Amino acid sequence: MAEYDLTQRVAPFFDLHLVIPLLEFIGPRKIYDDDTLAEMLRKVLLKTNMIDSAIETFPEDQVPPELLKRRQEILEERGRLKANCDPVIEILEREDVKELMDSARDREGNSRLLEYIEGKYEFKIEMLDALFRYAKFQYECGNYSAASICLYYYRNLVPQHDPNYLNALYGKLASEILCQEWAHAKDDLTKLRAYIDAAPFDGDFELTQHRAWLLHWSLFVYFNYPKGRDEIIEMFLNQQPYLNTIQILCPHLLRYLAVAVVTSKNKQKNSLKDLIKVIDVERHNYQDPVTDFLSCLYINFDFDEAQKKLRECESVLSNDFFLTACLDDFRESARLLIFEMFCRIHQCISLEMLANRLNMAQADAERWIVDLIRNYRIEGAKIDSQSGQVVMGAKPVSIHEQVMENTKRLTFRCQQLSLQLEKLKVDKKGIWKNEQLNY
Repeated sequence: MAEYDLTQRVAPFFDLHLVIPLLEFIGPRKIYDDDTLAEMLRKVLLKTNMIDSAIETFPEDQVPPELLKRRQEILEERGRLKANCDPVIEILEREDVKELMDSARDREGNSRLLEYIEGKYEFKIEMLDALFRYAKFQYECGNYSAASICLYYYRNLVPQHDPNYLNALYGKLASEILCQEWAHAKDDLTKLRAYIDAAPFDGDFELTQHRAWLLHWSLFVYFNYPKGRDEIIEMFLNQQPYLNTIQILCPHLLRYLAVAVVTSKNKQKNSLKDLIKVIDVERHNYQDPVTDFLSCLYINFDFDEAQKKLRECESVLSNDFFLTACLDDFRESARLLIFEMFCRIHQCISLEMLANRLNMAQADAERWIVDLIRNYRIEGAKIDSQSGQVVMGAKPVSIHEQVMENTKRLTFRCQQLSLQLEKLKVDKKGIWKNEQLNY
């Protein structure tokens, strides 16, 4: 499965600390040589301050002396940074400051809060640097909960034009992800996206790069958050700037978009056609069993190959850090898509043949189809047990209904594009006004 493992492709878009869970995940799956993977994990750990974790990768009697020396230096540095930061934390954890911090959510809130603590508690602007350095140091040491708290304070104090403001947004999001605080991570992801969409960058390439990072980091959140798969569809597929980013820099994200669409209960019907078009356009840049399954089913109408790809999809998903929990949902939804496509093409379907297509025993397939007809109320479908067939009595969709359905879908996409253009227009006006004020 090394051929379809995306760890090497997604790693450049992640912070080193976010790569560590991915390496720990693929270790037991024997995708790569154990020694090679252990050496890679050690190299990553040595680039951080997680020195105790790095020491554990060595045999007890083979720990390099310089590593023990570095551990002592890190402990001393932590003491110095903590001493500088303690007065800052003491001020920021006062009840009146916390109350103002919670209420000051708008853009002017940072400056109002800063003015308040400067006037009442003799807070110095230099203290912000001490707070940021301590937060970054705690993060590098793997103390993500402490880093999250410090970055929360820092983000509420520093002005948005500060060079470290964006770093604080990324750091806060990474800390919440690594603490598995998904509700907080979702809020931080929203704040980071709003900042990136405001496009405060020097050029389009830098903006596209940050969008690519945001797309990758969002995988941690959306695949662990209720209705997160619908959020993936909305962001990855329905927002044109992010879809363009995927096509330009990271077409491998089509795997995650495809799984989100296939397993979505709410948006599958409206999104599947758009997804198939994107997969068809990008199949020369990226292919894997997940995208190939949809291509076989909806572009080539090759059910034998689709069945083969579905078996491969099960191996791919079970070995993918983000998708392993989606395996059962994907298998069930993929079988439903195969069944629906068969129903569109055939009026009479052999249960034995359908069971083979679905990779199921005939008795299990019959029970599955009965439940499917009952739960999804598939119009006109019934099972003839004596002849061992599924009989489809549904009327074909008329041209008039097809035109209406496509018109609704195009109208929805036009409305989305119109809203995006309006937002872009407003943002540009805001930038122009700020430039005039600067003059």
